[in-house]
Amino acid sequence: MHCLWCNDPIIVEISWANLVMPPKPKSLCKQCEAELEMIKGKRCEHCSRHSDAPVCSDCIWWNENTSRDTIIFNHSVFVYNTFMQDMMAKWKYRGDYHLCHVFKNQFIQSFKETFSFLKKEAVIVPIPLSEERILERGFNQARVLADFLPLENKDILRRIHGEKQSKKTRNERIHTKNPFILNESINKTTILVDDIYTTGTTLRHAATLLKDQGSPEVYTYTLVRG
Repeated sequence: MHCLWCNDPIIVEISWANLVMPPKPKSLCKQCEAELEMIKGKRCEHCSRHSDAPVCSDCIWWNENTSRDTIIFNHSVFVYNTFMQDMMAKWKYRGDYHLCHVFKNQFIQSFKETFSFLKKEAVIVPIPLSEERILERGFNQARVLADFLPLENKDILRRIHGEKQSKKTRNERIHTKNPFILNESINKTTILVDDIYTTGTTLRHAATLLKDQGSPEVYTYTLVRG
């Protein structure tokens, strides 16, 4: 078996323990796996940004400059370090679909630990791409991540095509118009899933629609905190 990132062979160390119970196959070699940095230590309880304070300056800004914050909290799994930036670029923009298996186990485990308090009636809603963007990339990365999770998935959001978020400045992201249309109202607790939380604007746009149409609570779960 070879590393999905560097293509070096993955060496499995033999011990009595894994002879009795073979370990799960790995997607990365030890060196590449060490480059993936999970978010640990103090974080903002609302958005997962590294913060010594319970609530970071970004979330304080949202609370002071909007009439309401439609997200209960966001939980992210990985730090957006250089290695993750390169991996995300190859996965999302250059169509290397199989890299999703690099994140799968940690993404599932962190979800179970974070959202175990929610009832099983909660629904996963992936953040959609526009039809034009789907044709360009070949798949929706948020849909891939949502499919890993052990709750019902519903594709009830549609996205209007526009400029890529990655091309916008922070200020432009925050003040962009809502690009989503809700195809179906939902009266259940919702967990929005996306690949990255940067300013939180995209997720809040989607959460606003869901809240306005009957969802009592909206949480967000993202692979990376930018």
